[in-house]
Order: sequence, then C-alpha cells, then structure tokens
Amino acid sequence: CFALYAATNAVTRVYRPLLKDLGLTYPQYLVLLILWEHRSQPVGEIADSLHLASHAISPIVDRLEDSGLVRRTRHEGDGRVVWVELTAAGAELEAEAADVQEQVWCRTLLDDDEVIRLRGELHDLVERIGER
Repeated sequence: CFALYAATNAVTRVYRPLLKDLGLTYPQYLVLLILWEHRSQPVGEIADSLHLASHAISPIVDRLEDSGLVRRTRHEGDGRVVWVELTAAGAELEAEAADVQEQVWCRTLLDDDEVIRLRGELHDLVERIGER
C-alpha cells in the first residue's frame, strides 16, 4: 500500500505546478480527461470512471463551469440526469494539457511498453480489489 500511495503522491506533485499554469487542479484535469475523450458525459458516468461518488464530482464540475470550460445541462427525457459537456474553451485546453501529460511521462523515464504494462497492472489491481 505504501508504494501505491507514494507513487500517487509523486505523480500528483509533478502534475500540480504544470496544471497550475493552465489554471487547473489535478481533480479538474481528471474530469477533463474524460470529457476530452467523450465530449459530454452524465455526471454519474464521470464519477464511475474516476471511481468516485457523484456528489464528489459536483464541486469539481462547479469550478470547471465557473471557469468556462464546461457547461451542465439536464437530460431532456430525465431531468434527474445532469450532462457535462465541454465548451469551446474546454476543448481548446486539450492541446496544452497533452503537453503537460507528455512532460509527466518524460519524468517517469518509462518507455512505451513499460507504461502500457504498468497501466494494465494497475487497472487489474483495481478490478481485483473490487472497486468496479
């Protein structure tokens, strides 16, 4: 457990100043990663992807919306479902964030195969522990 905790903290510490230059926190960045892939998602699906409760996502989305990077809409057929979608400004930020991701990857000193293997092992661990 300590190794996972230490690795998580180390990665977050590398991301923090790079994301600060973009006006983002690490949790905001994670939400945006999902939206850059899907363009819009219900809050519940974003929460599921991040292995968090929906209520934990709401304050993050609030700040992203205040920054003009996303907008929320209610589903036409079911008003209980809130969708989050990228604005043009949020979509434009993707290229800058990709540069941040590249810088972090370089800091790991891992090659492509090592990153793919490590990511797979971590996803397997999450599945085995039963988080999904």
